[in-house]
Amino acid sequence: MPSWERRPKPKVVIFSEVISKVPCIPALVVLPFALPLSELLKLCTFQPWWQTTQALDSQSITMKALYCQQNSSGEEMTFVFQERENLPPTRDNDVKVQVRACALSWIDTKLLSEIKVEKELLPVGREISGVVLEVGRKVTFFQPDDEVVGILPLDSEESGLCEVVLVHEHYLVRKPEKVCWVEAAGTVRDGVRAYTALHYLSHVSPGKTVLVMDGASPFGTIAIQLAQHRGAKVISTAYSLEDKQYLERLRLPVEGVRQPVVARVIDVSNGKIDVAESCLEETGGLGVDIVIDAGVKLYSAEDESASKSQLLPHKHDIITLLGVGGHWITTEKNLQLDPPDSHSLFLKGATVSFLNDEIWNLSNVQQGKYLSILEDIMEKLSSNIFRPQLDEPIPLYEAKVSMEIVQKNQARKRQVIQF
Repeated sequence: MPSWERRPKPKVVIFSEVISKVPCIPALVVLPFALPLSELLKLCTFQPWWQTTQALDSQSITMKALYCQQNSSGEEMTFVFQERENLPPTRDNDVKVQVRACALSWIDTKLLSEIKVEKELLPVGREISGVVLEVGRKVTFFQPDDEVVGILPLDSEESGLCEVVLVHEHYLVRKPEKVCWVEAAGTVRDGVRAYTALHYLSHVSPGKTVLVMDGASPFGTIAIQLAQHRGAKVISTAYSLEDKQYLERLRLPVEGVRQPVVARVIDVSNGKIDVAESCLEETGGLGVDIVIDAGVKLYSAEDESASKSQLLPHKHDIITLLGVGGHWITTEKNLQLDPPDSHSLFLKGATVSFLNDEIWNLSNVQQGKYLSILEDIMEKLSSNIFRPQLDEPIPLYEAKVSMEIVQKNQARKRQVIQF
């Protein structure tokens, strides 16, 4: 006799007592064996659906997240994936976000140390876009299923390179439907830097002349597009022939209009072209109104081995090309000005400002302006005014290698991890 014929036939139990106590249970229960009624009642005692959902949420869920391991001084950083179980409970103002994309940015460990953020493992990935899964009871701006984008704060315990993160609602804004996840995450930080430089540090306006150093970089591209959109004339430098061709191809996002975004591209790749002379020639000797540098040479006899550092302008050149009342926005945190430099700036009535886009999250006083900036960035991305310089989306399993490249400043396009 075949084995399946030797199996005991199921016994059908019909019981009215179960039906009276658990009305949602069907009257007919088929079991392959007999059970006492007390045990059968235990099997038929169902929890309400909302209690079942809570039980599932409380189960241990393991996720991988990328962290930076700080080694001894002089050694390179190590990036490691760590498993984490169960996010902490959602606090009143927290938003639980399922991450869809996360952009990679250089980690400034010195800045973190100076503001007393010292950890053995630093979370990696702060610019995120994703879908809201759950909100705290005091959250007013968002609800589940909203699409959001934002930047995690410097002291965040969360790694953006994780499937689910908890974020305070004041660090997020809604993502327009027309904007894809990768573009949203890949543009938000460069957008904040460009707004900080051009709106809050230099007050760009129509008719101004803006020099953007290294305009083909992800930040330089957004800065050029924002300056041009505000009616400024844009000059830019290029560090390679490829960068020069890219900048010359930039066009206005208007159908049928072939006007270039950059009025003049200065190719400094061969080291023979004088940036100050080219800018004075382009402006009829008046000089530029706003300069956004990408680093400067501090001393004439600098011993620089990197080819890109050799192409950086000297601080005297930037002061020379500045016009009367000009603004120099510098990314050089260790900038030192000698008395003759200060005197030249004084005679021109020019200013020097340091570009640190982290200031927005270091104080809650600026929170309203910060959120307005994020919303405006997304609006310009949606209307095609911003066209970011992004690399192809990268899968999560390649995040470690990609982050090593970013930390060495070897990536020419913005690297974005897509989930």
